[in-house]
Amino acid sequence: MSKELPKGFLWGGATADFQYEGGFEEGGRGISSHDYETDGSKDHPRHHTMKMPDGTIIEPNSSFILADPVPKDAQPVFLDDQYYPSHKAVDFYHHYKEDIKLMAGMGFNVYRFSISWSRIFPTGEEEQPNKAGLKFYDDVINEMVKYGMEPLITICHDEMPVNLALKYDGWNSRRVIDDYVKYAKVLFEHFGDRCKYWLTFNEINAVRGFGPTGVRNSQGQDRYQADHNMFVASAKTVKMGHEMMPNSQFGTMFAMSAAYAATCKPEDMFHSLQENRENWYFIDVMGRGYYPKYADELLQRHNVEKLQMEPEDTQILKEGQLDFIAFSYYRSSTTKAGDEWFNVGGSSNPYLKETPWGWPVDPLGLRYTMNEIYDRIQKPIFIVENGMGAIDQADENGYVEDDYRIDYLKDHLSAMSDAINIDHVPCLGYTMWAPIDLVSLSTGEMKKRYGFVYVDMDDKGNGTLKRTPKKSYKWMKHIIETNGAALDETN
Repeated sequence: MSKELPKGFLWGGATADFQYEGGFEEGGRGISSHDYETDGSKDHPRHHTMKMPDGTIIEPNSSFILADPVPKDAQPVFLDDQYYPSHKAVDFYHHYKEDIKLMAGMGFNVYRFSISWSRIFPTGEEEQPNKAGLKFYDDVINEMVKYGMEPLITICHDEMPVNLALKYDGWNSRRVIDDYVKYAKVLFEHFGDRCKYWLTFNEINAVRGFGPTGVRNSQGQDRYQADHNMFVASAKTVKMGHEMMPNSQFGTMFAMSAAYAATCKPEDMFHSLQENRENWYFIDVMGRGYYPKYADELLQRHNVEKLQMEPEDTQILKEGQLDFIAFSYYRSSTTKAGDEWFNVGGSSNPYLKETPWGWPVDPLGLRYTMNEIYDRIQKPIFIVENGMGAIDQADENGYVEDDYRIDYLKDHLSAMSDAINIDHVPCLGYTMWAPIDLVSLSTGEMKKRYGFVYVDMDDKGNGTLKRTPKKSYKWMKHIIETNGAALDETN
């Protein structure tokens, strides 16, 4: 069967503001909860480091919350001996025209990007939005429209204004729901005439801790209470968005790594079922509009006594359920009895090769995941992240012969095509992570590159920031211009 995809399929790429945008404290931007994350590496993951006004250094996993109201001089400061990658990222803020032109040159008809909440509401509590922040995204979207590119906007990509995190313990506080809905309403008012597709949150099933959610305790009661408040915020936003923009479609993005049982031992099989429910819990609530029956067992397993809910939450979740299910897929994992819960990649898989960062490469797992989601939820899906982090060796001109990336993408896109054309899974589109090199989320380094375009910058932010298309750029352009049909070609 031909690999060609249905007419109207959306081809593009995806980025996150704190990994890509830069423009720190420019245009009235406030400080984000991710801005205190240092750089890192495979063996030394990035972490939060900040200095409080009294000189106390806040290190990873420390617990604190400031008094209400927060004094103006209570803002933590950055350490001079630390590099904080989000401040510069790869400077899309000053290169957006060049970057969008490069994306358009590949034939993209969609680009998924996130809006920095603190660029619109610097502290999250202002009554009026920051006009300079709105203008920047207006300019970005208008540039996309010029090339016939659909915006796919992530409203909240693992971050929030640091003021909300410090003052209220982030999403652990129900009051943050109103701040989020206020923020989303402004986005709909200003960009809704040009944006049809929206994501309320990014990888909501995987994000936890201070950077993504503003919550200092990332386990147990605090984690799942924060998740519930995010469910309610999403549902309120979806309902409001449908009323304000009748043709809009809403999803939330989920991190999907199919957790295969490591063996056919019954205990391993049952552990795999429970491990997968660690993801399905989020998709079931948001995609179906209610808590599944197994939620009680899952919450008890995580020592959650009882979620604090308001009487109206049940109706809100029902009315604000998602239109489509968006997800990221990079790898599969295996699990066995005795592994920790949500221990992605807990057991090795002898049948799969791995990337330099130890991520199993499993194209068939993408087809498996697409079928699994649609069989369960019966709503269209959207693959909004997929790609391979690799160590690219550029020549003196910045050109990279990345045949390994081409092989990875060809295998995964072929599996995607089979799910659509053979299994009849309705899929809106595919946005690869990331079209242009950016800072890695997990390690905070540039060494781990994903893009079709090489950016001249090292792990400490040194370099010219020159953009140079890689070999994969031309290859992907051919795939898109044939709407996937070229996947049938042998070379």
